[in-house]
Amino acid sequence: MLFEGDSPQSNPDRQQGRSVRAPQEQSSAAVAAKAASPAEPARHSRLISKVLSPAVRLWLQSQVERVEDLQVKIEGGDRQILQGAIPSVSLSAKGAVYQGLHLSQIQLTATGIRINIGQVLKGKPLRLSEPVPVAGELLLREADLNASLSAPLLSIALIEFLCQNLEPASAFGKMASLPITLQNPQIRIDSGQLTLSGILVSATGIELPFVLGTGLSGANRELQFVGPHLQTPSGVPAPRLDDFKLDLGPEVDIQELTLSQSQLVCRGSITVLPG
Repeated sequence: MLFEGDSPQSNPDRQQGRSVRAPQEQSSAAVAAKAASPAEPARHSRLISKVLSPAVRLWLQSQVERVEDLQVKIEGGDRQILQGAIPSVSLSAKGAVYQGLHLSQIQLTATGIRINIGQVLKGKPLRLSEPVPVAGELLLREADLNASLSAPLLSIALIEFLCQNLEPASAFGKMASLPITLQNPQIRIDSGQLTLSGILVSATGIELPFVLGTGLSGANRELQFVGPHLQTPSGVPAPRLDDFKLDLGPEVDIQELTLSQSQLVCRGSITVLPG
């Protein structure tokens, strides 16, 4: 129907009204298609790979003395990351050395991570803003434990364990009142049993060879030495040892600890504190 003064030629807008709306509909559809396209995840991965992943790897490498074959997987979107929140980081590594302790394999997952993203985007080192719960599994082979015996963290703990459980009247007990070093230590791992041999040497030069056997388990924050016993040279009475619990601190939660042939496997979690 034509209105007064109208004609198909004189009212091109009416003729093209449908075509005028069509580009708008196409534009809306294009926007929706773009929003649903895989381009957004690609932006996420670019942010993670170019900014966050290198920062996380650098931070992890700064926490250990050595690490081989470090693999890191970061999960999160742009909006979360730009707010300083990383939902999840999974990592695996081989041949790590942490405070002198040698670890064959590590598999860890951290969740609910808060970081200083503003400084990271400016090229500053990554830092944790809040404590982070980390769950995972550690594998230590017999060779790793022997390599770790030179680390103060382990050697001092072993000496303290022996000294705290020695009978004062025994030859070992008399040594406990003096500075002691541990020489030629060697660890063997059997199913359910850990055996440590070595020589305790006092500051005055007294030497006492020994062999310490013990079961090992873990529960919550405690490492438990079960049924420990000492073998000593002929003529040296072996002191009696009781079960012993070593408190690893409130940040540690051991769920399972297994001794099998030539290796130790530990599963649990630890809370990593900002610092």
